[in-house]
Amino acid sequence: MTTTINSRTHSWVPPTPPTGELSGLDFLRALIDGEIPPPPIAGTLGFTLVHVEPGKAIFEGEPGEHLYNPLGSIHGGYYATLLDSALGCAVMTRLTAGFGYTTTQLGVHMTRPAFAHTGILRCEANTVHVGRTTATAEARLVGVNDGKLYAHGTTACAIFPIAP
Repeated sequence: MTTTINSRTHSWVPPTPPTGELSGLDFLRALIDGEIPPPPIAGTLGFTLVHVEPGKAIFEGEPGEHLYNPLGSIHGGYYATLLDSALGCAVMTRLTAGFGYTTTQLGVHMTRPAFAHTGILRCEANTVHVGRTTATAEARLVGVNDGKLYAHGTTACAIFPIAP
């Protein structure tokens, strides 16, 4: 029995967390424009923030074999991470300078498996509520090539001041 061994190399720049000087929307726009390096998780899993506007964040990722579970399909953790990233960033677009967020609850509903040949998955998240101390958002993960729904999810986030 011959076994093929594949490899994948990943490099990253140390992350630049928000300092509280920019609004969440301005911070994310600087990230998209390359003024702030992407978070390491984006390179590790191969997804990118492609668009933001107030209350909305869109990520895209291309699944590959390196994300397979033992059954030979994309691991549900990839779906969850992509959803969590888009949901949190949608909330972040609505935060003023000096405030951050953290996920307190994540709900994920997977509707179909994805594979390396599925192509790009697009995750669009929109805020539902952003208050002083909590926020909620919802998202859909859809295949760019086939238009099919692969997963959808919701989040609840805590909002807090960023320490100087």
